[in-house]
Amino acid sequence: MTLPKAAAAASDRTLNNARLEHLPGLDFQAEYQSPRTGGDFFDALPIRERMIFLLTDIAGRAPFALDIAARVQDTFRKSALQLFDASDANLMDSTAELIQQINRALIDAAKGVCFAPTFVGCFDLALGVLAYINAGGQPAVFSDTDGARLLPNVDVPMGLFTHLIYEPSIQAFEPGARLLVVTKGIVECPRGRKHFGVDRVIAHLRNSNAKSAAEVCRTTLSAAHNFRKLPWYSLQRLLPGIHRRHEDLTALVLKRPPSH
Repeated sequence: MTLPKAAAAASDRTLNNARLEHLPGLDFQAEYQSPRTGGDFFDALPIRERMIFLLTDIAGRAPFALDIAARVQDTFRKSALQLFDASDANLMDSTAELIQQINRALIDAAKGVCFAPTFVGCFDLALGVLAYINAGGQPAVFSDTDGARLLPNVDVPMGLFTHLIYEPSIQAFEPGARLLVVTKGIVECPRGRKHFGVDRVIAHLRNSNAKSAAEVCRTTLSAAHNFRKLPWYSLQRLLPGIHRRHEDLTALVLKRPPSH
């Protein structure tokens, strides 16, 4: 099996950059910090003046999940080109149809139900708007001059129902506005009985002085990774038989550059 480019790039615990294509005039990045124990996967495709992207967390251990991710990537790329590579392609309708096709491909690849919280978006650079579907509640934090907050309108996770209809929502981006989407590995990073949590993700973006999407990704991953580091006196450090399996950490950032 050929792994998806994004998945194949992430094979250890260091930061990994997938070789994503870029859309001139838009700052976009997604990164892993991951032991590749699960099914975190992202991809993005620029078509005309639009960036179409997804971030998903496919349930199951890596070999099973990455097999499905390969099928999802194939469908994502082929369907996105068919739906958006026309000057009159409708932003909302095409986004809705894209996630329908991805959902069916995911269920077919899994040969049944496969829980997969997924964020699918299409940013239109000319209009400065994002059409999105948050199928399953991936924490998606939006920041502009009004502050940082979660994007509304969470839908049913992908991979559960073949004929479920998804309706996109829309979010306008003023110049300098940013979107940060993370997988559950970041939110559920443990420190004793505490977790990193959504509130820390929101606060991190609110307080971030990062100039680029790549820098927001790196500082987000670092914040979560540092939160879960064990203190020197932890039993898990002192007793070699005690070990906690770390989850994948993935962050995706879209930033509309400031106007000049």
